[in-house]
Amino acid sequence: MNKLFAIDTETQEVIVSESPKGSKAIHFIERVAKNDNAELYEAVVKLTEVAKAADFDLKEFKALDKACQGLYRK
Repeated sequence: MNKLFAIDTETQEVIVSESPKGSKAIHFIERVAKNDNAELYEAVVKLTEVAKAADFDLKEFKALDKACQGLYRK
């Protein structure tokens, strides 16, 4: 199951959640502090920027999401 990522800029943490396929429910997993995994934090910041871009690029988004998945599993 793929993880969902969000940034809490106030606490500088990555919020990690998951959603079962075909479900609208989102289940909180944990918060990861920037100090504990700076690479993941920066990758999720970039992922968020790509997702918000006016010229959204799905290919770039999927590549960054895959990188975030790998960094989280590490």
